[in-house]
Amino acid sequence: MTWNVRIGINPISWMNDDLPSLGGETLLETALSEGKEIGYEGFELGNKFPKDGPGLKAKLDEFGVACVSGWYSGFLGNDTVEAEIERCKAHMAKLKYNGVKVVVYGECADTIQGQIDVPVSKRPRFTSEAQWKAYAERLNAFGAHLIATYGIQLAYHHHMGAYVESPADIDKLMALTDPTKVFLLFDTGHAYFGGAVDPTVLLKKHIERINHVHCKDVRVPVIAQARNDGWSFLNGVINGTFTVPGDGAVDFEAVLTILKNAGYEGWLVVEAEQDPAVAPSYQYAKKGYDTLRALVDKLAA
Repeated sequence: MTWNVRIGINPISWMNDDLPSLGGETLLETALSEGKEIGYEGFELGNKFPKDGPGLKAKLDEFGVACVSGWYSGFLGNDTVEAEIERCKAHMAKLKYNGVKVVVYGECADTIQGQIDVPVSKRPRFTSEAQWKAYAERLNAFGAHLIATYGIQLAYHHHMGAYVESPADIDKLMALTDPTKVFLLFDTGHAYFGGAVDPTVLLKKHIERINHVHCKDVRVPVIAQARNDGWSFLNGVINGTFTVPGDGAVDFEAVLTILKNAGYEGWLVVEAEQDPAVAPSYQYAKKGYDTLRALVDKLAA
C-alpha cells in the first residue's frame, strides 16, 4: 500500500514574514539547502523568494525542490471581487507557472494578526447573517475565477486574529460557500488555538472540503497563558505558542489517519512560526519532518 502525499515545509522555520526580525538575516539558500537535506520535497513561499514565475522555478530547481503553494493576502472581507481579481494576477501567474494546484488564501481585511500590540481577542467579526452571506458570495466568485483562469483551487486558511478563526466561524464559512469553489486549508495549530481543543473533531466535520494541510503543533501552557494574559498573535509566536509536529500536544497520528482514510492526496506542510534563536531552524525542521515521515510510512504500510 502507498499513500500519495508529499511532505513540504514553510520557510517560516528559518525566516518569519510577519516578524522579519525573526531569522531576518538567514539566506533563502540556507533554508532551501537545509530543507532539501532533511528530506522535504517542496517549499511554500515567503518574502525572500523570487517574485516572477521563471525566476522562482529556477531558484527551486537549483535545490531540487517543488513549489508547494504560496500565501495570498486577500481582502474580500471588505473589498470587491473585481479588485481582488486584479490584485491577484502576478501571484497566481507565478504559482501557475510553477505547477501549483492550490493557493493559501489568508483573509487580511481588518486582520490584527500582524499587530504586536493588539490582543488576539480584538479580532474582527462579521456581526450579521447578511455580512456572512455577502462574504461567502465574494469568496465563491473569486474561487470560481481562480479555477477557470489559473487551474488553482482556493484553500481558505482559518487564522488567528482574522474574521474566520474559531470552529464556529469555520462551520459557518463552509456552510455558506460552494464546495466546488471554496476549499479549506486545515491548520492543526490555528484550529487548536482558535478553540478546537481536539482538532480531529473539526477535521472530520469538514474532511470533504480540505485540499491543503498545515501541520503545526501547539504548546498548551503557552496558549493558555496567551489567552489569559491577552497576548497578541505575534507575542504568542515569540513566546512559543507553536512548534513543529512531534514537539507539542497535537495527536498527528490521529490527524493523518483521518486524512488517509478520507483519501486525502496532497501536501502535508510543516509550518511552525517560532524564533529561530530559541528553536534552531534545522533541528526543529528535522524533527517535524521525521515525525511526519514516520507516521506517513506507518500508515502507508
